[in-house]
Amino acid sequence: MKKVKVLVVDDEAIVRESLRDWLIDVGYQVFTAETGPKALEIIERERLGIVITDLVMPGMDGIELMKKAKELQTNIEVIIITAYGSIPTAIAAMKEGAYDYIEKPFCPERAELLVKKLAGHQELVEENLSLRKRLEDHYRFENIITKSSRMQRVIELIKVVAKSNATVLVTGESGTGKELVARAIHSQSYRQSKPFVAVSCAALPESLLESALFGHEKGSFTGAYTQKKGKFEFANGGTLFLDEVGEMSANTQVHLLRVLEEKEFSRVGGNEPIKVDVRVVSATNKDLRKAIENGEFREDLYYRLNVVPIELPPLKERKEDIPLLAQYFLNKFALENQKEVSEFSPEATQLLLSYDWPGNVRELENAIERAAILAKDSLITIADLPQENMSLARSTMQGKNLREVEKEHILDVLGETGGNYSEAARLLGITRMTLYKKAREYSSNVKNIDSSD
Repeated sequence: MKKVKVLVVDDEAIVRESLRDWLIDVGYQVFTAETGPKALEIIERERLGIVITDLVMPGMDGIELMKKAKELQTNIEVIIITAYGSIPTAIAAMKEGAYDYIEKPFCPERAELLVKKLAGHQELVEENLSLRKRLEDHYRFENIITKSSRMQRVIELIKVVAKSNATVLVTGESGTGKELVARAIHSQSYRQSKPFVAVSCAALPESLLESALFGHEKGSFTGAYTQKKGKFEFANGGTLFLDEVGEMSANTQVHLLRVLEEKEFSRVGGNEPIKVDVRVVSATNKDLRKAIENGEFREDLYYRLNVVPIELPPLKERKEDIPLLAQYFLNKFALENQKEVSEFSPEATQLLLSYDWPGNVRELENAIERAAILAKDSLITIADLPQENMSLARSTMQGKNLREVEKEHILDVLGETGGNYSEAARLLGITRMTLYKKAREYSSNVKNIDSSD
């Protein structure tokens, strides 16, 4: 692991230089400064891990330096050097965010143990973050984070359909990531340099939706004081995403069908045809076939929209993605809120896996954002997770231990992959032999490891 860089700040040259020489001897890269302002100059240009600073210095004291240093580098740790008479102040500095303190005249063994412990912790955190980043990159495609075999098939379909000009209908429960799929299709297509425009068909009444999609001419209705372009014009050359297309009125469905068939439309209140080249990706959580039977949706429009269907599974059917997504959201919200929370307790992970997530990925994201904000230390615990909507999962979990949760998860993944040990091991992030041993523990119906997958 890469050695943590250390900055020593003290107005006494003998203290500063002796600490520097000792730290260099034990293998650290060391910088020194005799004042707070000079220390801040170094912090601005170097990525440091530890600052060892005298508490009492002329101009800027150690506490002020610590606060400014943490503003510049949030992950930096500070050790205070203090005289015996200033120990209460040093303890107060720890409440302000200092890691620990050492007394003058300091004991080399005490200082060595303190720096080594802190440096080791920082190196481990950095390595874990690096591993998580590599894991995230490995299982990430255009902001879709997954290791589920079902979602991997969705990704492969995205890659194929993106190269075409076909309309796509994305179906799935609310919160499963339908807009992410639409954006992935756009970014993988030859239209990627052109606009991606999203419209919620459920958010606007019929008159406003038609105006939003097709634009309007001046004076076409009350309040139409100027001519306005619609989303189809703004998306020309690019992709138009129609979310909740099943909520579209019958009249707007007729106009949409014409655009898809003729590649042209007229603004509301206008007669001049406007030619457009737009790729339409639509999405719905409704059963459109049932809507057709009920006379709520046009069958001809359905076939125009559904040239390539993509169905997204609910989160409860791809639980192997829950820890991966939870860690991604935790890293994201910890950074946004400047919190040093970085992982989940085993019990919290167990609860996340036990819950069915009716709101899917969107609900998980909201839960982790809340947990990241409320967490009191670096670990997310059960107490940090939402209480009101996870009570059933908590009561179910009380009768299970981590071994039982692991057993269910492993057997579920094996079932999803059709007993393919290589694929299941890849999805679980363990070796094939480890998976085989665990499967033998949990089930007697396990094929020989030497047999072909």
